[in-house]
Amino acid sequence: MRELSIHVDESGDFGDYSTKFAPYYIFTLVFHEQENDITENIKILDREMANLGYFNHVVHTGPLIRKEEVYCNLAPNDRRAIFTKMFYFAKKAPITYKVFDVARKEYPDEKALKDRINVLLSRFLEDNLDYFFSFDRVVLYYDNGQPTLSKTLLDVFQKKLTNLHRKLDVHPYKYKLLQVADMICTLRLLEIKAENNELTKSEVCVFHSVRDLKKEFIKKIKEKEFPPKK
Repeated sequence: MRELSIHVDESGDFGDYSTKFAPYYIFTLVFHEQENDITENIKILDREMANLGYFNHVVHTGPLIRKEEVYCNLAPNDRRAIFTKMFYFAKKAPITYKVFDVARKEYPDEKALKDRINVLLSRFLEDNLDYFFSFDRVVLYYDNGQPTLSKTLLDVFQKKLTNLHRKLDVHPYKYKLLQVADMICTLRLLEIKAENNELTKSEVCVFHSVRDLKKEFIKKIKEKEFPPKK
């Protein structure tokens, strides 16, 4: 039986639009065809993170870059090292992804944002139905961090895919690919900010320069974009 896993994470929220907070809503779908084993990739990541002093650690890339939470005392290169381990796990694992972004000023309230996500996701699934129906099961992994997104995901996926199954009791510490989805959301936000010359000093410091961010991270992760390259 062929099975496809879809791991979802988001950046931003459904509150009313503010120019000072979360001007973009971003969500990422990470696709993993289950016949492609990632056990060894996970073992390597766990070993490399342990070498940095982090055991069973959930990487939250936003706070990591901003020097928040457990990362508040880490130097820029230490934070970059953690980010890089997660990045190369994503690069080497047999996965693909699709990231969506919505400018909140164009969809400033919850209903407008929800409707826009519904449209984007519906179009994407409709354009790729042959791929999704090539699997016996498509399993959706989302931690229900935002109930509105959770409901929208289920509404669209259940309407479009009769082979959909929902995984319950989903947490980032259980599934590395949820952490990858988080990282890709962060990279897309950094890409938007770089395009608009809005990167903070902390963000540039972690990645050494805007050029390094684009060349070593943004450009390389796009090699994993869905659909997979033949």
